[in-house]
Amino acid sequence: MAELPDLTVFAHILSRKFKGQVLEKLEVTVAKKLNVTVPELAAALEGRELEGIKREGKTLQFHFSGGQLLGLHLMLRGELVELKNDETPRFQIIAFHFKNGTGFAVVDMQKQATPTLNPKPVDAPDALALEEAYFTGLLAKKRTVVKSLLMDQHLIRGIGNSYADEILYHAGVSPFSVANAIPPKAAAKILNSIGVILHKAIREIDEANGDELTGELKDFMEIHSSILKKTAKGESIKSDKIGGRTTYYIDTQELFH
Repeated sequence: MAELPDLTVFAHILSRKFKGQVLEKLEVTVAKKLNVTVPELAAALEGRELEGIKREGKTLQFHFSGGQLLGLHLMLRGELVELKNDETPRFQIIAFHFKNGTGFAVVDMQKQATPTLNPKPVDAPDALALEEAYFTGLLAKKRTVVKSLLMDQHLIRGIGNSYADEILYHAGVSPFSVANAIPPKAAAKILNSIGVILHKAIREIDEANGDELTGELKDFMEIHSSILKKTAKGESIKSDKIGGRTTYYIDTQELFH
C-alpha cells in the first residue's frame, strides 16, 4: 500500500506534469466505488482546470476549478500510471485525459481504488500537522498499544504499518507499549520521530522517483523488512503480529505498560 511519503511524492509529480491542464475527458472503467454516477462525475469535472494536487492523510486530493474536489484512495494495490500512445492500461479504474494530449490513469487489479467526488472533511489531523497538545492528550486517554494508535486513521491520518515500525524504532519505544502508560518525555520522542521519519522518507522517495510514478519504495527502511535480520547498528530484528499486521522491532525499545 502506498503510504504518506509515497503519496506526497506522487502529488508533487502529478502537480509538475498536470497542474494547470484542462480535463477534456474522464474515462471511468470501474464505477463500483464511486459515490456518484459516472455522468454526474463527468459533469462535475470535465472542462475544468486541474488547479492543484495535494495529499491529505492516505488520499490524494485533486482540486479542480469551480471548487470541485476529487479525492482518491489507492487502497492496497492501486497505482498511478501516465498514459502513453493512446493505450488503455491493464486493470484501469479511471483515466484523466487532458486537452493538451497528456493524461494519467488509476489502475488496481483488485478494483478497490476509490475516487470520491467532493469528500466530506475529516476531523483527524494529518500526521505531518500533529500538535503536541493533541498528541499527548491522545496518548493519555487511550489504553490501546501505541502502534495501533499511530495507525488509526480516525485519530491520526497517514501512518501505515511500515512507517509505524520505523517511527517507534527511531523513538526507542516498543510498539507493544500501552498508549496511556507512555510518559511525556517518551511521547515527545515519538512525536519528533513522526516528523523525522516521514520527511526523510519523502526526500528519499522524491530523489529515487524523479518524475516517474513508481510504486512504493522501502529500500531505505531501517527495521520494517522481511529481509533484514539486523539493524545497521547490529541489533537483532524480531517480528510479531499486532492487529494481524507484521510488526518489526528490537528488544531494547522501551516497553511502557
